[in-house]
Amino acid sequence: MAKDRMAVLAALMDQGVIPVFQHPDLEVCIGVIQACADAGAKCFEFTNRGEGAAQVFAEAARHFARADPSVILGAGSIVDAPTAGLYIANGAKFVVGPLLNPDVAKVCNRQKIPYSPGCATPTEIGMAEELGCEIVKLFPGGSAGGPEFVKAVLGPMPWTRLMPTGGVELSEASLRAWFDAGVVAVGAGGALIPKGLLDARDFKGLEGHVRQALELARRVRGRA
Repeated sequence: MAKDRMAVLAALMDQGVIPVFQHPDLEVCIGVIQACADAGAKCFEFTNRGEGAAQVFAEAARHFARADPSVILGAGSIVDAPTAGLYIANGAKFVVGPLLNPDVAKVCNRQKIPYSPGCATPTEIGMAEELGCEIVKLFPGGSAGGPEFVKAVLGPMPWTRLMPTGGVELSEASLRAWFDAGVVAVGAGGALIPKGLLDARDFKGLEGHVRQALELARRVRGRA
């Protein structure tokens, strides 16, 4: 399992498409995470949503520490420092949030955990970078201005690494627009983990679907 902060950041950027998912059933979570990992999506964002989410995450993290240590589990939808600390203590290797919270950045920096806060303006992005955030989550990606916003930001701030969530479609046109604009990765939820496959517990089908998405992203990025 990648534990070093820089190794996790490199893995996120190399993967390109990051699954974003949470479910109250532990066995469903394990099945989805394993399917994504088998497809090549080792980095997986588990969102902190719903009662008992932290407990499900902790049990899933313990499972993969034994069964497949190559899986890199991160915690998403984190808005405060105590919650960030809870998930880190239970095995989170990266932390993602819908907003920027300096206290979360401090907790993550202290333990060398990458923190990707949600930002929607150049000022917020700059503040996140001053707090040590290497990859900034552009959120909500589409509403914040989409690929054109990314191009506009990277003009005067070429060192910025952005990862949009929201407004990302798993089509060649959408992925090409985002990656050509300069993002280092994208987050994907329902488009990457379709409800139909989830309801059917078709984890092999999900593995194939995720693999296709990763292969498309690689082609778009010129890495195929």
